[in-house]
Amino acid sequence: MDYKQFQDCIDACYKCAAECDNCATACLKEPDVKMMERCIELDLLCADICRLAAAAMARADEHTVDYVKQICGLCATICDACGEECAQHEAEHCQRCATACKQCAEECRRMSA
Repeated sequence: MDYKQFQDCIDACYKCAAECDNCATACLKEPDVKMMERCIELDLLCADICRLAAAAMARADEHTVDYVKQICGLCATICDACGEECAQHEAEHCQRCATACKQCAEECRRMSA
């Protein structure tokens, strides 16, 4: 099994993780950090699961692919939640993160099917 077959999903996961990391850091600099608390929490969780999913896909073989699909399914669910939260905030970093989360969720859902 060649990980290249998952390349679009791996790329989307890494892009999403980077946007989530950036968003969490930028949210900490917002005037009302308390209002951004849920956004920050979901950003951090989403970045972690995206990196895990990308690594799992890179290592996937015929013995682990079913587990990788489950990880990607969970990743899609968390990306949806993070994207929905970020979309509620007007900040540019939140809007970029929401877009990356949506794209990653779509790729992960396609991979996990």
